[in-house]
Amino acid sequence: MKSFVTSVPLALLTLIAAGCSSTPSNLQTATGDTRPQPVIVQVPVQISTPELESGCWAQFYGDRNFKGEVATLVGPVSLESADKMNGRQLKKEIDSLVTGPKATLRVYEHAMFKDRSIAFGPNSREGGLITKLGVGGHIQSLQLECTS
Repeated sequence: MKSFVTSVPLALLTLIAAGCSSTPSNLQTATGDTRPQPVIVQVPVQISTPELESGCWAQFYGDRNFKGEVATLVGPVSLESADKMNGRQLKKEIDSLVTGPKATLRVYEHAMFKDRSIAFGPNSREGGLITKLGVGGHIQSLQLECTS
């Protein structure tokens, strides 16, 4: 019995050593080269511009709770019609927003800054814009102002 106990670990060591000394065929290239294949690692990178670092910006999300497509507007800026942003109809595509630390955003129910409006101060986070706006939740025009 004693010889069985000592022979099992020796057999395992022999198998491990044999496995390490041979090169698996999936690591060889067509020319027989045994160099490992390159590994590509994607690391999230935060890209920042001087405009964003100024703190005067607003980000608009297509879905509730800051999900979906994102559009970033850097201020100061006034849009008489929300259709002008990025060539798409912003008014129908946002349901949440975030403002920068030096931004005040005012959104209007109608074009040309008319009728009912709602303001969002610096560092605002609104995860359910359609509910807050009422009237269908559409934004027709907006103003983004910057503070020093």
